[in-house]
Amino acid sequence: MQTLKGKHIVLGITGGIAAYKSAYLLRLFIKAGAEVQVVITPNGKEFITPATLAALSGKPVVSEFFAANTGEWHSHVDLGLWSDLMVIAPATASTIGKMANGIADNMLITTYLSAKSPVMIAPAMDLDMWAHPSTQRNIATLEHDGVEIIQPASGELASHLTGRGRMEEPEEILRRVELHFSRKESLCGKRILVTAGPTYEDIDPVRFIGNYSSGKMGFAIAEEAAARGAEITLVTGPVALHTEHPGIKRIDVRSARQMLEAAEKAFADCDAAILSAAVADYAPEHRHETKLKREKTDCLDLKLVRNPDIAAVLGMIKGERKLVGFALETDNEHDNAIGKMKKKGLDMIVLNSLRNPLAGFNKNTNQVTIIKTDGTEKEYPAKDKRDVAGDILDQLESLPGF
Repeated sequence: MQTLKGKHIVLGITGGIAAYKSAYLLRLFIKAGAEVQVVITPNGKEFITPATLAALSGKPVVSEFFAANTGEWHSHVDLGLWSDLMVIAPATASTIGKMANGIADNMLITTYLSAKSPVMIAPAMDLDMWAHPSTQRNIATLEHDGVEIIQPASGELASHLTGRGRMEEPEEILRRVELHFSRKESLCGKRILVTAGPTYEDIDPVRFIGNYSSGKMGFAIAEEAAARGAEITLVTGPVALHTEHPGIKRIDVRSARQMLEAAEKAFADCDAAILSAAVADYAPEHRHETKLKREKTDCLDLKLVRNPDIAAVLGMIKGERKLVGFALETDNEHDNAIGKMKKKGLDMIVLNSLRNPLAGFNKNTNQVTIIKTDGTEKEYPAKDKRDVAGDILDQLESLPGF
């Protein structure tokens, strides 16, 4: 079955040893029915020949701004308008840095800067280069700009070291591209509430009780659901994140009570809610109007009162709407998650554990088990949070009556 039939894909290839995989990826795209235009960097031609790529794609390969024989100008603007998707595989540290900082010194980068379509990259480099703070800053910038990152895999690298940095296999990249095109309409017409981030419970004007939640999981869910066509209301606590998709309506709150008020109001018009926020269970009974001075007391006693349970409140009023909760546990994870799901009237719960170093707060990855009220469970390996968001939404879409 030609799942990509009629789609226009710009395949960018850069100067890394993983470029040999790009020929196979190109063949998979063509076999799936796509029309592919290859754009290769000058260094990329040192690893794989344009003649090979042209034979596979059926199109002359674009590398320079002007054709060598005819002097014809290659329009990066036209390529950017032509493409339905741009995939750069492999994406070297150099190309990632240029993309993040707008250094338009070759045909590939100018095409990227002109692209009106979504962009995916599959990084490939040595493990120390991938882990370097500058690379991670550039990756974070591209994610913020809306570029989808196909995270590198772990294994033996060209340096003969073993670690993370291998370009993902062509079959997996093809799967991600197929998912990109198939997911656009699956939630069309649905309205979904997503909560994200922490809540801050004020002690005085400068101090608060909070937690380590970055909001990354909730924002990934919101972006993925919007990409599938849903209309999203994102109620978020204080985070340093930005939304990208125009289908997301963002509401910023600070405290648990503010989040409950906004969530209740939004839920009235929604088909489902995904409650990924890390809401504080307790808040100070009284908020001091002026800053507490340390020298006035050797011991500060705070009386805490229980915050409202947002999941439980929405569970009592949900009716036919679907409700998804999260459980972050340190012990008795499975039993505690099931108990929480039943007690709060959830349709399914996403369990993640602090025992896994790839899961939890402030990570770009997560590892979850999704449990439903019908008793079915599915445990997933650690993945990028955008991929985890896709798994959660797949399970939501499979619920009866949704």
